[in-house]
Amino acid sequence: MGQLSEALARIADLGGPVVLLLGALSVLVLAVVLYKLWQFAAAGVGRHRALSDAVGAWDRGAGDEARQHLGRSTSYLRPVVAMAMAGAADVRRLEAEAELRFARLESGFRLLDSVAQLAPLLGLFGTVLGMISAFQALQAAGAQVDPSVLAGGIWVALLTTAVGLAVAMPTALILSWFEARMDGERVLAQKALHTVLAPAGVLDVPGMPGDA
Repeated sequence: MGQLSEALARIADLGGPVVLLLGALSVLVLAVVLYKLWQFAAAGVGRHRALSDAVGAWDRGAGDEARQHLGRSTSYLRPVVAMAMAGAADVRRLEAEAELRFARLESGFRLLDSVAQLAPLLGLFGTVLGMISAFQALQAAGAQVDPSVLAGGIWVALLTTAVGLAVAMPTALILSWFEARMDGERVLAQKALHTVLAPAGVLDVPGMPGDA
């Protein structure tokens, strides 16, 4: 505990409270990212093989086979597709049910986006404060100016910008990856629901309109 306090004190002396704040934000981002990875894995994001097989069987008109495949699915979209196959709701209700599940998976995205935008600004703010301190020291030195004092103050000031960018860039990349995964999930859900509600196999049944 004492070593941690000493390390934090050194960081505060070197980069100021802005660096400490950026460090806290980086820890928060890491916690959110780990939680989202666990949540995606638990929900089965990207693992819809049985669900896709069920939708394909339903599209061919094989209802029993489709229900067997659906029973093996562990996808978080399984209840929505089951509702569609049972005819328990219209397309708007089904899309709303899917969006509810997407919203749970997307919780935390706004926080990651805020950190990605705020971290560079915090770094720049720390740099401005550091430059002010450096020029104040230069003014206090008067005619006996030591260039090393000014140079040291400048590199310490720029440190906060570097830390801010180091926090923001990986956060933005990870957020983009999460959002791309969810875009793919939405496309899959839309295709599955519309296929179940309007299967091609139904149109091939003799006696249905359009068979002439």
